[in-house]
Amino acid sequence: MQAAYITLSIIIVIASILLTIVVLLQNSKGGGLAANFAAGNQTFGVRQTADFLEKATWTLAIAIIVLSVVATFVIPERSSRHSNIKNQIEQTVPVEGIPEIPSALPTDGENN
Repeated sequence: MQAAYITLSIIIVIASILLTIVVLLQNSKGGGLAANFAAGNQTFGVRQTADFLEKATWTLAIAIIVLSVVATFVIPERSSRHSNIKNQIEQTVPVEGIPEIPSALPTDGENN
């Protein structure tokens, strides 16, 4: 189970890095980094590149969400450690002779 969790975590990190790169490549109002890749725009055409980047953004975002949800179900359980601590707390016997703390402070008339 732990190997599956580690594998999913690595895939999520890689998908996050790819998503960051794809978002930076998109053509924004100011030109964006996609304007610097003229060769890619000439090969695929401006509209096809924008469509591909948009589809890649949505695909990666959905993949990250799905993988994150799946990873929560694959998290290795450490129930033995938690149950051991819980058993120790439940088996603790209260110590005799614990002094009682007064609930209210005495008034000036009681101190004399």
